[in-house]
Amino acid sequence: MEKIWLKRYPEGMPETIDPEHYHSLLDLFEKSFADYSDLPAFTNMGKVLTYSEIDSATKRVASYIQNDLGLKKGDKVAVMMPNLLQTPVTILGILRAGCVVVNVNPLYTVRELEHQLNDSESSAIFILANFADTLEKALPKTNVKHIVVTQVGDMVGGLKKHIVNFVVKYIKKMVPSYSLPNVIKFSDVLAGDEATYKKPDVDLNDLAFLQYTGGTTGVSKGAMLSHGNMVGNLEQVSGCLDNVLERGKEVVITALPLYHIFALTANCLTFMKYGGLNVLITNPRDMPGFVKELAQHKFTAVTGVNTLFNGLLNTPGFAELDFSSLKMSLGGGMAVQRPVAEKWQAVTKTKLMEGYGLTECAPLVTVSPYDLDSYNGSIGLPAPSTDIKLMLENGEEAAKGEPGELWVKGPQVMLGYYNRPDATAECLKDGWFATGDIATYDDEGFFYIVDRKKDMIIVSGFNVFPNEIEEVVAMHEGVLEVAAIGIPHEVSGEQVKVFVVKKDQSLTEKDIIKHCRDNLTNYKVPKLVEFRDELPKTNVGKILRRALKDEK
Repeated sequence: MEKIWLKRYPEGMPETIDPEHYHSLLDLFEKSFADYSDLPAFTNMGKVLTYSEIDSATKRVASYIQNDLGLKKGDKVAVMMPNLLQTPVTILGILRAGCVVVNVNPLYTVRELEHQLNDSESSAIFILANFADTLEKALPKTNVKHIVVTQVGDMVGGLKKHIVNFVVKYIKKMVPSYSLPNVIKFSDVLAGDEATYKKPDVDLNDLAFLQYTGGTTGVSKGAMLSHGNMVGNLEQVSGCLDNVLERGKEVVITALPLYHIFALTANCLTFMKYGGLNVLITNPRDMPGFVKELAQHKFTAVTGVNTLFNGLLNTPGFAELDFSSLKMSLGGGMAVQRPVAEKWQAVTKTKLMEGYGLTECAPLVTVSPYDLDSYNGSIGLPAPSTDIKLMLENGEEAAKGEPGELWVKGPQVMLGYYNRPDATAECLKDGWFATGDIATYDDEGFFYIVDRKKDMIIVSGFNVFPNEIEEVVAMHEGVLEVAAIGIPHEVSGEQVKVFVVKKDQSLTEKDIIKHCRDNLTNYKVPKLVEFRDELPKTNVGKILRRALKDEK
C-alpha cells in the first residue's frame, strides 16, 4: 500500500533509518559507555550506577562467562530476575560475551520454566535466589550446566547490601529453601578481572535474544531477534523520539519488567542510547511504594501498560506529584483506554502516547506522533523504514476503512522462531510478518486495531494463549473437556475464563483454580470457571471458542 502516513510525519521525523548504523548492539552501548561515562545509567533501592560503572561490571560478567564458564559465541544464557541493578548488568554482560540472552519471567512455574530452558537449549542461567526453588524442581529435566544465583541486595553495596539481603531472606522470608548443585555467587562473578575480557566478533546477523512469546498460536516459542533487529528498532525509536528526548538529560521510570520486550527496548536500550537514567522499579504492584519512589525523582519519561497508568491514577498521592519535568508517557503491550488516557493528560498535563508492537518485531511497529494533541484511539503511524499492509482472506489488500490482517515488513522483523520452521513459515511470508491482528487505517495513515484473528488473550499487556490454558486444565483428572477464552475486563483489559465439562462430578471451581495456580504463572490463571454439559464444536469435533465468545 502507499505510505500515506509519511505525509503526516511530524517535522524532522525521518522517513527511513540506517539499519546498519552500528555494527552490533555491542557497538551501540559501548558508544554510550564512552560518551556518557560519568552520567547515571541505572538506579534501584537508592543505589546509582554510572555508565562507566556499568561498562566495568558488564565486562566482568562477560569475562566470567567466557573464561570461567567456558561459553562460546552463540551459547544461550537464561536470565530470571525482576528489575534490579543485576538485571541490565547481566543482560549486557551476556551480550558482550557474544552469547544469546534468554529472558525468563521469574514467576514462571516449574512446568513453564522447564519448557523454556529446554526449548531454548540454555546451558547457563542467572537467577534471583527468591526463585531458585522453582529451578531446583525444573533442573533435572534440563541441560543447564551453570547456575549463577544473586540476592536482591547484591549490587546495592556496602553495609546496605547485607541488611537488604538479611531482611529479604529472614525477616520477609521471601527466599524459599532450595538445593542446587555447584552454585556460583553473583558477587563472585562481579569480582572477576575485566582485563581478561575479549570482545567477540559479533555482527548484525548474529542472534542477540531468544524472546519468548506464544507467537500466533499456542505453545511458547522463542522469537529469534538478531543484533540487526535490535539495532534497527532502536534506530526507528530514535527516529520517532529525537525531537522529544535530549541526550544525557532524560530520566525514565522503568516499571515494566526488563524480561518483557517492551521495557527491554523502550526503556533499557533506548534510554542507554540517549545517555538517560533508568529508574528500576522492582515491585510496581506496591502502588503506594511506587508513588513514594516517583516522588524521589524528576522523571522526564514513563512507559507502561494501561493497567499500570490506571493503577497510578487511582493511588492516593499520585496526583500531587511534580510532573513539571515529564514530557513523554508511552503506553504499549495492550490497548490504552480512552478514559485512562484522558485522565492521565488531565492529571500530568502530558499526552499518553500509544505504541503498537510485537515480540517478533523487537517490538516497535507503530507509535503516536509526538505532535498529536490528544488521544485519538489509534495505534499511531508506522515507524520509519516500516512497511505495513492489511490483507484480506482472499489474498488481496484491504481498502481504506476495510478491516484486514496487519502485515509488517522492516529491519525489526525477527529471523523466525527458534527450531520451529513450520511455525515460522506460517507467519513469515517473503519478509512480511503476519501479525494476526485485524486493523483499519484512515486518510492520514493512522492505524486502528479492531480485532484479533488469533484467539490470543491479553492480560495487562501479557500474552496468554488459550491452547496452553486448556492443556493445563485438561491435565486435571476430573476434567473431560475445556475451552479457554478472554473476556473484557475494565482493569486488566481481558481476563481468562474457562468452560469445563466434568468427568468427575465432584469437581469444583476451587479445584480448577488451585490446579492452574500450581502450573501457570499468576496472570494466566483463569479468573472465571463455568461448568457446561457440553461445549460447542464443529462437525469434525473442534471446540468453537468463537461461539463461546459470541455468547457474551
